[in-house]
Order: sequence, then C-alpha cells, then structure tokens
Amino acid sequence: MVRRVLDRRAFLFRSGALGCSLAASPLLTPVTLAAAPWDTRLVVIILRGAMDGLDVVQPYGDPELAALRPTLRTGEAGGAADLDGFYALHPGLADLLPLWDRGELSFAHAVSTPYRDKRSHFDGQDLLEAGTGFAPGEPAPRDGWLNRMLQAVPGVSAETAYAVGAGEMLLLNGAAPTASWSPDQELTLSPQARRLIELVYETDPLFHANVLEAIQLTAAMEAQAAADAAAPDDAADDPDDLDGDAPMMAAMDAPEGNAPHLRLARFTAERLRGEARVAAFSINGWDTHANQGNALKKPLAALAETILSLRAELGSVWGQTAVLAVTEFGRTARENGTRGTDHGTGGAMVMAGGAVRGGRVHGLWPGLAEADLYARRDLMPTADVRAYAAQVMRGITGLDTRVMEQAVFPGVDLSGAPEPGKLIV
Repeated sequence: MVRRVLDRRAFLFRSGALGCSLAASPLLTPVTLAAAPWDTRLVVIILRGAMDGLDVVQPYGDPELAALRPTLRTGEAGGAADLDGFYALHPGLADLLPLWDRGELSFAHAVSTPYRDKRSHFDGQDLLEAGTGFAPGEPAPRDGWLNRMLQAVPGVSAETAYAVGAGEMLLLNGAAPTASWSPDQELTLSPQARRLIELVYETDPLFHANVLEAIQLTAAMEAQAAADAAAPDDAADDPDDLDGDAPMMAAMDAPEGNAPHLRLARFTAERLRGEARVAAFSINGWDTHANQGNALKKPLAALAETILSLRAELGSVWGQTAVLAVTEFGRTARENGTRGTDHGTGGAMVMAGGAVRGGRVHGLWPGLAEADLYARRDLMPTADVRAYAAQVMRGITGLDTRVMEQAVFPGVDLSGAPEPGKLIV
C-alpha cells in the first residue's frame, strides 16, 4: 500500500509536555529512498532517543571515564573491544568488528548539532533532520537536508520513496518528490491513545517506566505479528534474494528473522540494488535513563544486525555504499542514580560501508575532566555532525563546499570535519 502520511509531529506531538515520550519510542520507524545520477549509495539511519556515544565508542583511555561511570563497566574490563588504544567498542556491537578490521567501519566522536541546553527529543530530532540552526521556540523548518541535497543535483529523477512505519521523516521532506509506505497492520491502540497514556504517567516515577515498557512490548508484538503474516508472501516474491550478489564471509551473513529492522534493511537493500541511491530510516529505543547496561542491548543489536543485513543483501553494491548513523544528542558524562544516563550534548556518529574509509575514530577529543565538560555535565562537542554528513555527501555527489554550506546545511562550517577523501574511498 502506497500512501502519503501526515506530519508525525502534528496533533499531540507538538504539545508542551514532550518529555521522553514518543520521540524515543519504537513505534515510528520510517524509511525513505530516492533515485540519483551517481553510483554510490547513501543510507542515513536516525538513532532516535539519544544514543550514548560515551558508552558505544568508549574513550577508555581517558582516566576520568571510570570515575564518571562506576557501574557502567567500560573498556576491555567491561567486555569492550579495543579499537586504537584509546577507544573501545561496546560489546553490543562486537559483530561489527570484522568491518572495522576490513576498513568498512569508522566513527566520529564529540559531535553534535547546534542544539543546546533544552534537550528535548522532538526539538533535537527536528534540528538533526532539518540540518539547520533554528532556535527552540522558532518554527521548525519543514524540509530536510537529504531532500535539499537531492535538489542541488541536476538531473535527479526521484524513484518512489518508501516510509515504513507510522510517520514521515523530515530528513527527506522538501521539493524533491517522495512517497511513504506502511505495511498493512491493525493496531489495537492508536498512536494518539498511546501518547495520551504516556502523558498521563509521564510525571509518575513508579508507573512511567512500566507503562512505556508495556506500550513498547505491545508494539513489538504487533510488528512481529505483521512480519510473520507477511513472510510467506515476501519469500514467494524473491526466494533467492537473501544471499546478495557476491560471496560473503561467514561472519557477515545476513541475520535471520523477520524483526522489523531486518525486514526494513532487506527492503532498503532491494531498492538500492536497483535505481535508488539514497535511503533514510530510523532505529529507536536509545533513551537509557535507567539500567543502561541492559537497556542498550536491544538497540545495539538492532543497529549491528541492520548494518550486517545491508552488507549481505547489497552484495557487490556494498562496496559502493556509505551508511551514516546519527542521533539527536548525546548523554551525560556521569551516570545517574538509576544506573543510566540523562539527556546530554556531545555524542558519536557511526559510519559504515564499503565506500567508507574505515578503521579509525575521527574527531578532536575534548577530555572528561569537569572543567572540560559542556555545562560541567556533558561531553563537549568539538565538531558539527552536519559537517561530517556534508563531507561524506561531497565525496559521493561531487557537490562543492559552497552548495553544502549555503543550500544543504545553511550556516555549517565544513572545516570542522575531515575532507571527503579521508571519510570516503
């Protein structure tokens, strides 16, 4: 079923009581694709909920880290894998280490959008997807930086764009035509009703977490039921699709199963093997206020499985693919009293793909001493995440610096990120 979707932030989504709410929930998982006149594929994954970059790419070489996070085990003692003697990779992404070794995985640390201080998921995601520097309280732009990039390339003929889930992605809103797709799915509780329930319990410390967990479990069961129902038809459509177009190492086989993120990755790869060149979708569940050690397991597994599924399903096209995974903001340097972390500022981004010049962590490390932290609580940003995205797109499309700084990301300074040749093969 192909349909246009309503603004996901319309109705109650623009109320004042946003909290941690639906912006970080697993209910919204859109994907969009478009055609473009170049060979390299670009996949942008929005990690909704604010991924803790300090836990995912751990600066265990910084002597302050262990004291800031006494129960969040870090470094090799906590099962993380050393990357370069200073940074270590969270064990939840251990399955991606072969990509690091092959030069197909890299990271940028201490990055952020221009968003500061308010730390609202919705505002942070709006700014991340818009790619601009609007201030909280001002009307949010209604077009996104991927769409503006497409507009800047002569001769783009957009293929149908697919948004999988209950809402749109601002990232690809704009003059370049896109469409949205949602699998037939009967929800027993509407998104508006879910949002009302969340608002009712938002300030109740006893019931809020339990209500969110119940809603998420319900959504997961509904999504899995829909996936199971669709599986026979999908298999019948293309039974030979799962092995890709080139031999894969055994460790790089596509993860099995019909979880929503895997079906999404396979569907995306199918389109990118054809005329589509740009894809964007979301992986949710990164809001880890409590029990972060367990709370991160599920989203990290989804991210790793998504990247590995894309690699396997794309086959030889993987060598022409760059995947960027970005989040609205980072999390506090110190863990809180519930063994989690709260909304912060600086964070990390993930870059993967055969077109990525991997095997390194980019960025200027600011340090974790209290005087080095932003507002004495957050990782200090030393680069704009938009600059990294812009340099990657320059390497893919050939667009010049002026177009990126004026049209695609108005006001961004590209000097804060490495030149395209250091990010893209």
